[in-house]
Amino acid sequence: MRLASYSRAVSVSKGGPVATPPVRPRSLWCDRDFRLLWLGETTSTVGANISRVALPLVAVVTVHASTLQVSALTAAAWLPWLVVGLPTGAWVDRLPRRPVMLLCDVASLILLLSVPLAAWFGVLTYGQLLAVAVLTGASSVFFTTAYSVYVPGLVTGEQVREANAKLQGSEAVAQVAGPGLAGLLAQLAGAVSGLVADALSFLVSAVCLLRIQRAEDVQPTARGTGLHQEIAAGLRLVVGDPYLRVLAVFGALTNLTLVGYQSLLVVFLVREVGVGPATVGALLATTSAGGVLGASVAARLARRVGSARALLLSALGTAPFGLLIPLTAPGLRLALVATGGFVVGCGAVTGNVIKDSWRQVYCPRHLLGRVLVSMQVLNYGAIPVGALLAGTLGSTVGLRPALWILTSGLAMAALTLLFSPLRRHRDLPQNRSALVRQSFPAPHETACRFVGGDSSTPTAPSEFGRPPPGPSR
Repeated sequence: MRLASYSRAVSVSKGGPVATPPVRPRSLWCDRDFRLLWLGETTSTVGANISRVALPLVAVVTVHASTLQVSALTAAAWLPWLVVGLPTGAWVDRLPRRPVMLLCDVASLILLLSVPLAAWFGVLTYGQLLAVAVLTGASSVFFTTAYSVYVPGLVTGEQVREANAKLQGSEAVAQVAGPGLAGLLAQLAGAVSGLVADALSFLVSAVCLLRIQRAEDVQPTARGTGLHQEIAAGLRLVVGDPYLRVLAVFGALTNLTLVGYQSLLVVFLVREVGVGPATVGALLATTSAGGVLGASVAARLARRVGSARALLLSALGTAPFGLLIPLTAPGLRLALVATGGFVVGCGAVTGNVIKDSWRQVYCPRHLLGRVLVSMQVLNYGAIPVGALLAGTLGSTVGLRPALWILTSGLAMAALTLLFSPLRRHRDLPQNRSALVRQSFPAPHETACRFVGGDSSTPTAPSEFGRPPPGPSR
């Protein structure tokens, strides 16, 4: 599939048929419904990145939480993926997605507002913060799953990659801007003000979703099947498919090592390198900016070299740059952490755009939610494990040796993509309809296409969330 699809019209004149120039489909910015979705999700993502800083600040400043308790808040936000992730995929495949997303926005709005209200009345406790982290994390599981299935029903098949690039680009920008806004709000109005801002961002998201006019096309699930059977169908498709299986393992290993080294980075820069908080913020903003570049080049790279080759290049060509990070030292060598983090971030987001777009058209719509969640349970479930592993390594062998181990693991994780059919093809196959019909019969199957293929490739009608753009999806 190409990002821009061209059609050739024929007109009749006295000299016979004359081919008119190719017509480029209108930009997604001309699509009112997509603009509303983009605006709502971008605002909500900025709010989520504010909360990533604001919630720990509230824990430390207001309820005087210990270091372990603050770390537990981060782990609590990801725990729901392991607990309710698999059934969420089956539930979302049964339901219209927009109402699910609206309910999640409203629930998150109420939960986040409860924290500043409790703080203002002097009754805020650590237990409430922990409960809010768990419940908003569960809401994010449902929203992210529903959102991933909703996008391909909102845009045409030719614009899926463009939509994902725009959405992930704004996610990457939000990760740069959100922490800075959180610090500014905390300085001006107190730590809890950041959570108020995040709550209001969910309100904006809900209003934007309500104003979308396009009707949703809900694919029916098979009748007479139980929840466990529907979950098993998604797992079987992931385990049995050579592409999905390898990408799931690759994503888990990448998140284990990527989030692991990121969880040590601030402590390493302050205690080992000896830089101040302002410099730490500037360096982390630079590394996050790599994601903005990755989102902007992903579609063009996939068109130019092929989607399969672009995915390999985004992983194998960028992950080794993480080895620059443990070499960081005062002076000019501070540039090493910025360079390494920038390139790694660029590769991670480039790969996420390509993978998101491909999965959304490769997997049958009636199984998409379950397939995505089956992979995300493994991918996101590796995040708290990676943070725990990093903390253990940092405490036992030291910060710099721990970074060497984790960044080396990140580079080696990319090698798992070589144990897949990716290395033999220019483009990713867009739909495995023949195998799906045999094992997972459902109506409205489409013909086989190839993501990023040339104009002669047969085509047929056709497909993110609140987690930060760094982790693999």
